[in-house]
Amino acid sequence: MKTLLALLLAPLLTVALLLGLAPAAQALVHAHPDETGTPVVRSLESLRDLDYQSWQVVAYREGAPGGPLKLRIVGYPGKVRLDHPTALQVRSGRLRWELADVTLANPQLAGDGRAAAAEFDLAPLLADLKQDRPLRLVLPGVFVELPVPPFVVAEWRSLPNATG
Repeated sequence: MKTLLALLLAPLLTVALLLGLAPAAQALVHAHPDETGTPVVRSLESLRDLDYQSWQVVAYREGAPGGPLKLRIVGYPGKVRLDHPTALQVRSGRLRWELADVTLANPQLAGDGRAAAAEFDLAPLLADLKQDRPLRLVLPGVFVELPVPPFVVAEWRSLPNATG
């Protein structure tokens, strides 16, 4: 009887321990000063598109809360070249946005001959989002669909008012 009880309880205890030890997805917004001392708050994630290519996705705000919000998408240099300006298309269900390409307004990116990064104005998207819903990014000529999970959207939505 004790052996039968032990056989029944062992899998239940294992599952309970695994569920209790699993890390919860949480916002990982980092704050730091840039090279000029301006405060920067950012969310950095590595995401894969539907072709299984990795992209670094950085949403950030420079300056005090209420400052400009940008989304930087970076591919691997030598593997991709991003043409500017190309608007970023964002979808969530029936909702659609086109984020303006502001890459050439950033002197560091405009002068980078590798052309492996693009920046977009994130403010219009965040102004419309009222919940942490999954998004689909489309960058014509670069990737067909880059899924963004809700926990990343939560990080992005926290940026306008985040403090360091």
